[in-house]
Amino acid sequence: MTLLDFARGPAMQVAIFIFVLGIVWRLVGVWALRQKKDLSEARQKGAWIGGIKGLFAHAWPYKPFVPKVGAQYIVGYVIHLGLFIVLFFGTPHMLFFADIVNFTWWTLPGGVITFVALITTVALFIALAKRLVDPVQRLISNFDDYATWFVTTLPFLTGLATTANLWPHYETGLAIHLLSVWLLLIYFPFGKLMHSFWFVVSRYTTGSRFARRGGMA
Repeated sequence: MTLLDFARGPAMQVAIFIFVLGIVWRLVGVWALRQKKDLSEARQKGAWIGGIKGLFAHAWPYKPFVPKVGAQYIVGYVIHLGLFIVLFFGTPHMLFFADIVNFTWWTLPGGVITFVALITTVALFIALAKRLVDPVQRLISNFDDYATWFVTTLPFLTGLATTANLWPHYETGLAIHLLSVWLLLIYFPFGKLMHSFWFVVSRYTTGSRFARRGGMA
């Protein structure tokens, strides 16, 4: 078995199994937590409306904080949007998902995907530099923050290297890129990457509770 066969076979199967099982375990664990019933009288009706508003209330910082953290928000949006575009609109990635869902969709030209991947990689390094230089971020950062950055950045670096044919052997480079993606999937449920699931739940919950209590989301 070659390294590419291993990456396309057993490694992929194990990674997807851990990814799915880990996410289910985390979600069930949170939903199974006991919650105290709120016995207070609601100050506002329609708390679900507040929950919907809560999803968008903090999409951008309050105006007084923009000079301090506005650039950080922009970098974050570039990273998330870039990851989304490369993952779902790169032709090789689309074909991978198409084998699972049994249908295809429109993709972007390879040059555009490469450009987006480059911009996203630069944004990831800017985020790392900010974390290392800013005394507050450096103080509150832990292993999970750096591990999350590493497993997120590695697929971009290996993918760009594969696209540019920088590996001595293309098959080896492709295998390394696939293995970096599987590493991301394995780590995903156990680190801060789970915010991809949590942010919707947490923002909705916060918004609905503020609405019930008559506060601002």
